[in-house]
Amino acid sequence: MKKRIQGSGLDESSILTDARKILAPQIEDRSRRSFLMRSLTLGGVAMLSGCNLTDNESVETALSSMSRFNDRVQGWLFNPNALAPTYPESMITRPFPFNAFYGIDEAPTVEEESYRLEVTGMVADKRSWRLEELRAMAQTDQITRHICVEGWSAIGRWGGVRFSDFLKRVGADTDAKFVGFKCADDYYTSIDMATALHSQTLLALTYDGAVLPREYGFPMKLRMPTKLGYKNPKHIQAIFVTNTYPGGYWEDQGYNWFGGS
Repeated sequence: MKKRIQGSGLDESSILTDARKILAPQIEDRSRRSFLMRSLTLGGVAMLSGCNLTDNESVETALSSMSRFNDRVQGWLFNPNALAPTYPESMITRPFPFNAFYGIDEAPTVEEESYRLEVTGMVADKRSWRLEELRAMAQTDQITRHICVEGWSAIGRWGGVRFSDFLKRVGADTDAKFVGFKCADDYYTSIDMATALHSQTLLALTYDGAVLPREYGFPMKLRMPTKLGYKNPKHIQAIFVTNTYPGGYWEDQGYNWFGGS
């Protein structure tokens, strides 16, 4: 039986067909060596910063196609029932590192009283949510490892609402392909629906038993131990469900979209 990728209508045969299409075109002789060297490290492209892959248009086109192919393969391999490892409280990293595309002093300040989470797109209940409403939902917590694309990791304790519960509450169309996020720090990203429904994907409202601090994403961040750090947006202001590819802050600059850890 062919295994299909959830929400995409793809199977092993279509993936292999796409791979042949990607690799078949002839690369110009002067760029062949560059293409081969870079394609060997394609899986780690997202872990590099400041890379210049635009010195040859044919190389750039091929690598972009292969990156999209990587995303599709990761989606096919993703097991929605497999859990990321959890850890004892004694292994929590203290202090938990701050990381963003800006300094800690530039982290946005969001006022709790005026905060509203906007929910739009392919959902039945399009409206704004107050923090008190989110806190009134069933809460869970996890001690999991955050893995950064830069090569470091840290273990933290996060608490909040299972995202699958929230999506069910708002009547989200779970056959949709994507869930997108917009944030108070102008960050944006998106994830696949299978990861959105994973039992360890949280709308995190607390860290280490206390209200989520500003530097970690107050009032709310998405916590996914199955994804690399850049896929875990902070200071979330809007969530939308869509079949139109939303991209992301880093993804639009060349990082792999799926971003599995």
